[in-house]
Amino acid sequence: MKKILLIGTGGTIASQVTEDGLAPELTSEQLLAHIPAISQICQVESLQLLNLDSTNIAPAHWLRMVRCIRDHYNAYDGFVLTHGTDTMAYTAAALSYLIQNSPKPIVLTGAQKPIGFDVTDSKANLTDAFRVASSDMPGVSLVFNGKVILGTRAQKIRSKSFEAFSSINYPFLGVLRDGVLLPYIRQDCRDRPCFSDQLDTSVALLKLIPGTDQALLDYLLERNDALIIESFGVGGLPDYEGADFCGSVCRWTEKGKLVVLTTQVQNEGSDLGVYHVGHRLKDVPGVLEAFDMTTEAVTAKLMWIMGKMRTQTEIQRLFYTPVAHDILWPAEE
Repeated sequence: MKKILLIGTGGTIASQVTEDGLAPELTSEQLLAHIPAISQICQVESLQLLNLDSTNIAPAHWLRMVRCIRDHYNAYDGFVLTHGTDTMAYTAAALSYLIQNSPKPIVLTGAQKPIGFDVTDSKANLTDAFRVASSDMPGVSLVFNGKVILGTRAQKIRSKSFEAFSSINYPFLGVLRDGVLLPYIRQDCRDRPCFSDQLDTSVALLKLIPGTDQALLDYLLERNDALIIESFGVGGLPDYEGADFCGSVCRWTEKGKLVVLTTQVQNEGSDLGVYHVGHRLKDVPGVLEAFDMTTEAVTAKLMWIMGKMRTQTEIQRLFYTPVAHDILWPAEE
């Protein structure tokens, strides 16, 4: 029987009703008490690392999770992390870069309703996560509502429904039906994982709306080393009267800053070459294109890369190098 470590970080799954709304208060040991049948699937030990609403999860907490898994890696066959749903996709992406090629499963899960509620998805999600963690599905994944999602491809798409997450531009790794795991895709792995312990958090995000003030772009690039711009459609920057976004981007990248162009559209990704508003940026040094990556993956990947290297050439090479199937299009061209 596989030996699995449950790492608690808080979230709705561990929340209770307080005078100020739901707040994470249950420990990982208390979560296990709600699902005694787990003992028939695997041997479980628990560890309470954090107890936070995932809104309060920051990159420093990602590094704590990585250290925890690294310190206990040899003692267990797999890992389950309970986590709030709101930023779980960011954490899943971050762990995918910070723990690469793991032959052991590292599974994130959570819930839309606390485990103590009469109607809840907590028990099913947690049980499914242990099934995946006890399987031969290596690497980082997110398990939710009977779906196994690649860590670099998960995105929260619903705020209340049990079908909270989707796999963006990539198939599900597997599904769980009636307590049975049906694996479809097995991630690549090696004999040992590669752990990283550095992040550069000087990354900002700008979501364009019609009429966005160019000063916002300048403000964010003045204070950060990299800026992700969520543009419209297949991507591009506006060029209306009184604004010169393209010129501003060029000035900042000449100073060594990085700009990543992506899209607000959830599926199918960016393609800067289609329209003039995007084509003029394709060959600008320091400007990268996200293609079919999620914003969560772009954010985590930039922090990981910038924690390792600094030159635009090095960053560009590593950004376009696929990690855990996070980006497909450049490799296919």
